Amino acid sequence: MERINVRIDERLKKELESEASEKGVSPSAVVREALTEHMRRRAPRESAYDIAKRLGIIGVHKNTPPDLSTNPEHMEGFGRD
Repeated sequence: MERINVRIDERLKKELESEASEKGVSPSAVVREALTEHMRRRAPRESAYDIAKRLGIIGVHKNTPPDLSTNPEHMEGFGRD
């Protein structure tokens, strides 16, 4: 397990020690549990696709083939004069 140091005020330290004592575990175990729960509850990060969709830049060209981005036939002659 990795180590990390966190500075907390005296009030929080006493609360942490009290809860650890009530649960019969170490203060570190209480902190790990709290951090694990926090990370589980946080909102997942948006993907680039989700951001583009939210901004409305997905599907801005109308009347194009549904396989435009995947079918190499649509690239025939692209970049030529």
